[in-house]
Amino acid sequence: MTSVNFAVHADTIIPVSGTQSVLNNYSIVVQDGLIKQLLPSTEARQLKDLDHVELPGHVLMPGLVNAHGHAAMTLLRGYADDMPLSAWLNDKIWPLESQWVSSEFVSDGTDLAAAEMLLSGITTSSDMYFFPDVSARRLRAAGLRTQLVFPVMDIPTAWAADAREYLDKGLALNDHFKHDDLVDIGFGPHSTYSVDESLLSQTAMLANELDAVVQIHLHETAAEVLSHVEATGERPVDLLARIGLLGPRTQCVHMTAVGNQDIETVAQYGAHVIHCPRSNMKLASGTCPVKKFKDAGVNVALGTDGAASNNKLNGLAEMQAASLLAKLESKDPTAMSARDTIQMATLDGARALGLDHVTGSLEPGKSADFIALDFTHLGMEPNHQIESNLVYANLGSEVTWSWIAGKNVVKNRQLQTLDSDALHHKAAAWRGKLSP
Repeated sequence: MTSVNFAVHADTIIPVSGTQSVLNNYSIVVQDGLIKQLLPSTEARQLKDLDHVELPGHVLMPGLVNAHGHAAMTLLRGYADDMPLSAWLNDKIWPLESQWVSSEFVSDGTDLAAAEMLLSGITTSSDMYFFPDVSARRLRAAGLRTQLVFPVMDIPTAWAADAREYLDKGLALNDHFKHDDLVDIGFGPHSTYSVDESLLSQTAMLANELDAVVQIHLHETAAEVLSHVEATGERPVDLLARIGLLGPRTQCVHMTAVGNQDIETVAQYGAHVIHCPRSNMKLASGTCPVKKFKDAGVNVALGTDGAASNNKLNGLAEMQAASLLAKLESKDPTAMSARDTIQMATLDGARALGLDHVTGSLEPGKSADFIALDFTHLGMEPNHQIESNLVYANLGSEVTWSWIAGKNVVKNRQLQTLDSDALHHKAAAWRGKLSP
């Protein structure tokens, strides 16, 4: 375990900031959990009173930001596959959740998710699920930087009986963690089809008062949008704009069923888009037109969604899928370059969560949230272009070390804050309980 003050020496740094996209033979110097300096390695190695970590053949970069997920649903990985979204939710997922979701379910599922995310380079996660108090504690114990968006709805569940209780518990959660360096709390109304207008309006008012983020599934399928238009004469994104729920703190998740007018509305209000490529492909929900959003000036971040619909929480795999899908959707091979994709998975994700002043790039004064990737395997050779290899040639298993707020959470591919054997046993026990 490295000390509070240390330096990491690798072949290359991708800072995702500054004028140079790649720094060769540079090191990161960390002091009291913050990045103190990026220095040429010959200088950094001369510094005294530091632990020195030598990682030849490695690339250092900011930790990845998973801007949308449902961590506890990792226990449902592979439970219901090859189904459209509506049937998947109504016939499989929601009935199973109503029977099994509990604090124990959320605790064990979140631990499993945290392990998978850490091992694939994710250092910051956003989570939307029941028992967010439990999720917050477990993700924090794993060392992850986390934004919890607590559920807002008027459907009784094991966590809350009605809208008032959801809000009361969520606001209490916000009070509990408001001074926590690793946990941020926001509002998570599920969608416009599961939350009525009055509750969405109340959410907008409270979020504005607290200057809190709001995350919502939006324009996820063409059927969702058509149904809303037929019922109200209004597109879902226009509803959010009208009631004051669309703005610079709003995270619009999925946004696959959109027209030019929807893109213009999101851009006008300064909202963010969270792109979940692998989940959307698997559910055949549609494809987010990332290039159009970015051309309109919209910030687009990257999310895995839950393992029940992905079925991976692998940040490197999600980057690869995002870049390739953007090229296919736009029919433009220049769309989403490797450099663009790396920024989407790091700094743009932090920006969407309102955490870009803390994390997302390697700059002096920011939190020491960074990862080391092993580029020595043959699949990376001859390594003409570091950023290209990182996005297009990754196997998803290159992360060997990870630090969050200067704390070493992965070392030599081994988790430092979670017990892998215990997680295997818990997963096996849940497989036995949940098997149809």
